[in-house]
Amino acid sequence: MAYVVSATWTVQPGKEDVVRDAIEKLTPPSRQEPGNLFYQAYQDPAEPSVFRLFEIYQDEEAYAAHGASEHFAEYGLGQAIPVLADRERAFYETIG
Repeated sequence: MAYVVSATWTVQPGKEDVVRDAIEKLTPPSRQEPGNLFYQAYQDPAEPSVFRLFEIYQDEEAYAAHGASEHFAEYGLGQAIPVLADRERAFYETIG
């Protein structure tokens, strides 16, 4: 079973470019992580302050490694998350 993460980041007004830049920098190294199977961010055209991230990892440990990575510390924790108005995450396991 793979470990699935669905995140919704709602950005403070006027900070959309900060988060978009962080995601663009965070995506390539996240996709290269050994335990990453899929990593894709989306921005809602109807609500430009809402970003969604859909991630699939080999297991929960691989997701924990992502959260402990240097690139997540720099671009996620250091750049994007400080300008969020809200952050929601949901966790799942694949079937079959």
